[in-house]
Amino acid sequence: MGRMDRGARPLPDQRAKFEVDDDVAYFNTASLSPLLRGVRAAGDDALERRAMPWTISAADWFTDVEELRSRFARLIGGTADDVAIVPATSYGLAVAARNLTAGPGDRVLVLDREFPSSHHTWRHFTQRTGAELLVVERQHGQSWTDAILDAVDERVAIASIPNVHWTNGAPVDLRRVEPALREAGSAFVIDATQSLGALPLDVGALRPDALVAAGYKWLLGPLSVSYLYVDPALHGGEPLEENWISRAGSEDFGGLVDYVDEYQPGARRFDVGQRSNFQLVAMALAAIQQLLDWTVPRIAVTLQERTDEIAARAEQLGLTVPSPDARAPHMLGLELPPDAARRAAAALAEEGVVVSMRGSSLRIAPHLHINQEDVDRLMEALASAVS
Repeated sequence: MGRMDRGARPLPDQRAKFEVDDDVAYFNTASLSPLLRGVRAAGDDALERRAMPWTISAADWFTDVEELRSRFARLIGGTADDVAIVPATSYGLAVAARNLTAGPGDRVLVLDREFPSSHHTWRHFTQRTGAELLVVERQHGQSWTDAILDAVDERVAIASIPNVHWTNGAPVDLRRVEPALREAGSAFVIDATQSLGALPLDVGALRPDALVAAGYKWLLGPLSVSYLYVDPALHGGEPLEENWISRAGSEDFGGLVDYVDEYQPGARRFDVGQRSNFQLVAMALAAIQQLLDWTVPRIAVTLQERTDEIAARAEQLGLTVPSPDARAPHMLGLELPPDAARRAAAALAEEGVVVSMRGSSLRIAPHLHINQEDVDRLMEALASAVS
């Protein structure tokens, strides 16, 4: 992943669309996104409707979920049949781990300091199967892409890779990694939680076996609604649970006791039970639609402008800033000694500037609610914190 295509036009000021408090400069979307006003309104309306269950029909258990599936598919360049609705990244990764294979002599590739849900999933998988967990580390000055390519060989049966590292936004060029994995015969799993919605991604081009993304970060939705893309070759796999709604014919409530072994088509067999949560699905629908309306390339270019300014001003303060080709458009990790990073994060919080510390990085993750006043406030507080 390099610089974004400047052919996309930056978006005008979008702050009014967000529930933001002017007393706080919030740069922590990578932890939990600010809430869109439209998403909150959709949740409020759905909760009011939930208070009147007599207004909810049998069809309503299916229609909004199918629309959400379709909208998410548009976001990733896929089809609705390839999308499962899951509660969390960990659930989606567990589905992938259940339906991929490896054994003694094989390796499962993950990145050093990967997000715990991914690391624990694949470590448990290797303990169960006898495969080896291969943790890829970067050498000084090396990109994650090159580190992965150096590690891939015919022993790698599965590679579980994000397209930005969650601690600091360091990118992985999945377009270079994918052909190497295919040549090695490796299954390819993408954790897009820290990028999808802020960076363009096309499953048709990348051809992953599975892709997972939590919905409450860059997808601007609620907790407990996340997404799993499953390649059609795995549609016949084994789900984690046997819930009623994933079975063929479940639309006919009167026939639910006529048990059938067949599942709903495509990746729907992997849906979590109670996927029809009327309030959360309504919120997720509103969030995904707003992303589609903005378009992800325009979001990325707009966020790139913000992080470029922050990076330039951080360099003027004498801070270590990744080079432009070593950072994603939407996240910026400032490398500090761990004690200094903790002190800086605490000092910023006292000034009403919210960032996060992940590893040794002071992670700055804006979204479209950030304005120039927020950036100035961040930089003034940062200057005081590191002086």
